Amino acid sequence: MTPLSVNGKPVSVDADADTPLLWVLRDFLEMTGTKFGCGMALCGACTVHVDGRPMRSCTTPLSAVTGRRITTIEGIGNFKTGRAVQEAWVAENVPQCGYCQSGQVMSATALLAANKDPSDAQIDAAMTGNICRCATYPRIRAAIKRAAKKLA
Repeated sequence: MTPLSVNGKPVSVDADADTPLLWVLRDFLEMTGTKFGCGMALCGACTVHVDGRPMRSCTTPLSAVTGRRITTIEGIGNFKTGRAVQEAWVAENVPQCGYCQSGQVMSATALLAANKDPSDAQIDAAMTGNICRCATYPRIRAAIKRAAKKLA
């Protein structure tokens, strides 16, 4: 059994050390908010936070997160910044199909936790690698700006 901290709660899973964190979350812990997109850490749909930093869970082995704090989309709203981002996402009507949005929210939250007033260029840089096939990028940027204002 591998002990983990997920969304502030201790959990244990019986999985191989090389099992990707994405599948530990989805298959072992039944937390399906984190999405499978490409399986190669290129699209960002599987983004979670590990010790407060965004990480692609599809290529992160379980062994790399043992003893570290994992936060998923299910738990990000427990934090002031995550809650502000989620509220801004709703206010700006960001999702279209919604598939990529959990990863987008996780990356946006990490950005605002590190930079309370990001420029457009900083937003673009932080969100690079989070692909939205519906191209809601202008609404994503607007939501990040809205959340930043609320957090100011």
